[in-house]
Amino acid sequence: MTHAKRAVGPLGLSLMALLAASPVAAETVTLKIAHFLPPSSPAQKQVIEPWCAKLGEESGGQIKCQIYPALQLGGTAGQLVDLAKNGVADIVWTAPGYSAGRFPIIETMELPFIVRDAKSGSRAIWEFFERHAVKEFDAYKVLAVYSNGGDTFHTAAKAIDSLDSMKGMKLRAPTRMSSKTLLALGATPVNMPPAQVTEAISKGVVDGAMAAWEVVTPTKLQEVTKFHADPPNGQPYYAGTVLALLMNKPRYAALPTDVKAVIDRNSGAPLVEIFGSVWDGVIAATKLQVVKEGGMVVTQSQSDYDAMRAATRVVEEEWLKEVGARGVDGAALIADARALAAR
Repeated sequence: MTHAKRAVGPLGLSLMALLAASPVAAETVTLKIAHFLPPSSPAQKQVIEPWCAKLGEESGGQIKCQIYPALQLGGTAGQLVDLAKNGVADIVWTAPGYSAGRFPIIETMELPFIVRDAKSGSRAIWEFFERHAVKEFDAYKVLAVYSNGGDTFHTAAKAIDSLDSMKGMKLRAPTRMSSKTLLALGATPVNMPPAQVTEAISKGVVDGAMAAWEVVTPTKLQEVTKFHADPPNGQPYYAGTVLALLMNKPRYAALPTDVKAVIDRNSGAPLVEIFGSVWDGVIAATKLQVVKEGGMVVTQSQSDYDAMRAATRVVEEEWLKEVGARGVDGAALIADARALAAR
């Protein structure tokens, strides 16, 4: 038995050729990004949103972002790393130090008097991460690890400019290491996330905060504090907080190769450089705004600064014992951290 072949006319042949030549529309990749600050924060407005726009442009519109600021996906700032690890968010912007004890090697860069500004500090942290801390971030696709530019003191009623001025002060501390630094300086640390600081100061729960300049305006810290400390020009800050942009590893692995390539070339060292530059710009602008609104930026004398630095040596000694108990050569890590930050 034979089957007759159906004739295909010229129009049909043309249509078939057109369909064969037409590319299949690429599936849109929507990345859910979560962080702990308001949507007006420099992190979102000046880095994350432009970064997303660039990913979209270079992918021909294939990559899109949904940003969830101010912990809109739930949890606390310290739980953001788990939101990324468990896939609740695709990407989180957070401070690893908010999750105490989870990232002990990168914590080296949060020791007192290492970071002097955001750009050099960020370069140092990224290189330190690549040399020493990749393994402890193995659960993530690491997009950036960088510096907040340094933590300083923002107080309501009294300027902090010496060891004596620290006595009796209750100050918000962002991380475990900054808490130890405040204790060594004679103050009482109170751990809390940035979003709670302004209300805590206004109610007298704390006298001020140890925080980066970058969080001052997003949290309206300048509205409840009058005095803001700064180290002598060019000297490292009293402490520092490592910040990171972390991606869910299985989510990244499942992406099309071309999408991965777009993310890869816009992450790592190039993204760290952007974060550092933006942060230094925000720090300079925030200092000007604080003064314009009636605040005071108090630059420490070199002798008072040196006394504070000497008082915090105990923090470093205690940390060396902690990591030494885990078989880690803490002295080598500190030496490398200081050498990288000093460049």
